[in-house]
Amino acid sequence: MTQTNQTAIKYFIIKGISEIPELQTLMFFLVLVIYLITVGGNLAILLLACLDVHLHTPMYFFLGNLSILDVFCLTITLHKILISFISGNKTVPFTGCMSQMYIFSSLTCSELLILTAMSYDRYVAICNPFHYHMAMNSRVCILLAVACWILGFVEVIPHMWAISHFSCYKSNEINHYFCDILPIMKLTCSDTTVLKLIIFVEGLLLVSFPPFLLTFVSYVFIIMSILKIRTSSGRKKAFYTCSSHLTVVGVLYLSLVCQYLRPTSTDTLDSNKLFSLFNTAAVPVLNPFIYSLKNKDVKSAVKRQLRWFKVFH
Repeated sequence: MTQTNQTAIKYFIIKGISEIPELQTLMFFLVLVIYLITVGGNLAILLLACLDVHLHTPMYFFLGNLSILDVFCLTITLHKILISFISGNKTVPFTGCMSQMYIFSSLTCSELLILTAMSYDRYVAICNPFHYHMAMNSRVCILLAVACWILGFVEVIPHMWAISHFSCYKSNEINHYFCDILPIMKLTCSDTTVLKLIIFVEGLLLVSFPPFLLTFVSYVFIIMSILKIRTSSGRKKAFYTCSSHLTVVGVLYLSLVCQYLRPTSTDTLDSNKLFSLFNTAAVPVLNPFIYSLKNKDVKSAVKRQLRWFKVFH
């Protein structure tokens, strides 16, 4: 379906993960299982952090924010696959597509900032432990979290402004499973120079590189401090306190690099869908397992809540 101007497009058609009819049922159940595991795991982490007083620390406060972001991000991207399979309707209104794109991009930016705040928390805890409770008091943590959420939703506005000025599209069929910036850029016949410039400048100055640089610098100081610890048990304990966060940061940045910084020769919409699926689905589903399997505090909190549950009954 060819369109010549933006006003003529009332809706987009989301093709989904796969167009092979035999795989539709399998994809539906796969997405449903991933969604339920992710929501259940992240809500469990969030509930555990709220119920157990031993987890009322800055690290788990930010982890709760990360869990909320993961649930929202997965819901905004995968809900159309589940709805379209049940209803058979793969269309999404133009305004709905723009809203989905804005919310997903904002949540992704907020997640990068929250992870940066968590790296700063680990830096203070290991490099300046005597002033940790003063430097990371509840007021500071709340201000940092609010700033991450607000900045994440503000810094995407220039992208949406540029996309809103696209005057024509080659087609209204999006070869993706949700409305994302890259598929829309490939779909439009308008000049995308301004949008590419905004993405480059903001990525360099605000969205991607600054959080990565701050996280990297924090861990440089953390590693230097750990190496100064004389005992091997002390070094192991210090590294263990930030291993879960470092794993999550590594997985997320690796998925973003594979999705957005691949060579142009390998940049196809089908391959982009696979990397995007890993970024939006696999990463959120891994986070609860990483923090629960690699974290003694979470394991101890689970045991305490289970003991309390047995005594209560």
